[in-house]
Amino acid sequence: MAQFIRLNPEQAKQLRTVDARLMSYNVEMTEVTGGTFWMAYTPGQVAGTEQVPPLTSMADLGKLQEWYDPIDTKNEKLINLAKAFGPVWVRVSGTWANKTYYNFDGKYAPGVVPEGFQNVLQKEQWLNLLDFVKAVGGKLLISFANCPGIHDAETPWSPWQAKQIMDLSAEYGVPVNAVEFTNEPNLMSTSGFPKGYTAAHFRRDQEIANAWVKENYPDVLLVGPSSTDSTILAMGPEDKGGAGIGDAMPDSVTTEDLMLEYKVPMDVFSYHYYNGISERLESVMPTGHWQASQAHTDAYLAMAGRCARGYAPIRDKYIPGAQMWVTESGDAGGGGNTWGSTYLDVLRTLNELGDFSSVTDGIIFHNTLASSDYGFLQHGSFDPRPNYWAVLLWNTLMGTTVYDCGNPGVEGAHVYCHSRRDGKDGKAYLIVNNSLTDCTTVELPGEAMVYALAGRDGMRSSVMTLNGQDLVAGEKGEVPSLTGVAASGKVEVAPGSCTFIVL
Repeated sequence: MAQFIRLNPEQAKQLRTVDARLMSYNVEMTEVTGGTFWMAYTPGQVAGTEQVPPLTSMADLGKLQEWYDPIDTKNEKLINLAKAFGPVWVRVSGTWANKTYYNFDGKYAPGVVPEGFQNVLQKEQWLNLLDFVKAVGGKLLISFANCPGIHDAETPWSPWQAKQIMDLSAEYGVPVNAVEFTNEPNLMSTSGFPKGYTAAHFRRDQEIANAWVKENYPDVLLVGPSSTDSTILAMGPEDKGGAGIGDAMPDSVTTEDLMLEYKVPMDVFSYHYYNGISERLESVMPTGHWQASQAHTDAYLAMAGRCARGYAPIRDKYIPGAQMWVTESGDAGGGGNTWGSTYLDVLRTLNELGDFSSVTDGIIFHNTLASSDYGFLQHGSFDPRPNYWAVLLWNTLMGTTVYDCGNPGVEGAHVYCHSRRDGKDGKAYLIVNNSLTDCTTVELPGEAMVYALAGRDGMRSSVMTLNGQDLVAGEKGEVPSLTGVAASGKVEVAPGSCTFIVL
């Protein structure tokens, strides 16, 4: 159904201000140390012309992953592309981090993994990561190891390993700025915890970690609980999952199970959001997967906002007034959908930034910067994908003051309004036309600059255009000029396109 939108910037009412680092990202610990991660889809699977082989059992999950060497965090192209975002938070975590030994004293030879751990972080690898964080003007969020190599379930967690990474980072001049105790602790069987570990054990250890961090590193933010939990959605029988792989785990617990009125409370409430699970896991979790034909629908685009609204009451109960951080976010748990690297996912990504900002202040950590099919950048080559350019435009144009612009949130008319990022008077709008058949007409109140995004070769295109021009980075990560087109009167937002309008 065709939509008509009239922009009335003078009538827009201020809702809140949001963090300038709203758009941030993950660098998984497995990217730093080298390790297994999700297998890349084939070109045919990305194009939608080749099926993804079904998984017969969750016991075979490892067959969907492959070994990747550490990414080169000193790569000039990677650094230049990351710097273009402006200041961000960089999160180094993931399930891999729960089981990582910090070999900073060189006690163990390369290739040797101490008992009770799964992998090893070498000192040089961590210093290279710190250099990257400094080069891109980032703030650093990490999580600690919590595995059999640290303690057994009945023995309280000890910071003997955590102290090493906190102290080395501070001594190097790139201190840790925020800590999540562990990654996705509600997934008891897959998070690498000691045998017999329960939610009660976690609450005991979270209390210990909170007190230890604040006593020794008082400026470090405590973030938690870092859960992936679809129970907060109050889903009906027709609803899809919106938290990710946790729905497949029989012994997962809820976010509330992880929370207490801790003696040393968290500073920030965190959770993980994925719109569902990927094609890789569809055969074992059919109710959690959205088809590509649904990826533009209002129901699909609503999931990020539904998660934020579902978690907000838990935040308000335990950490009232705190920011909410989505410390992992992406199109699908399980390494992303086949279309996660294409223009089709841009609608979800931009809509998430707009909808989340209308709910709360906080940070969204996209998973990941440069790994798997949901990465902003192609693994290895670091070539930017459509989502990279989309969030770069967001960071360039959309300011930190959020306005209520009467967003109807219906097909063809998902509308968001912020201040201008350049600090000038005026407003910056995002219009997501998620109709694949009808144009959306936007009436302008005066002169405007228009930035229209589309897939060069359709919705599943791997190349995105800005006002009809391909967006491609230079050999060393040089970013082309992101120039708008002057307009007045009316603007037609094409079917399936996203358009920024700056007044």
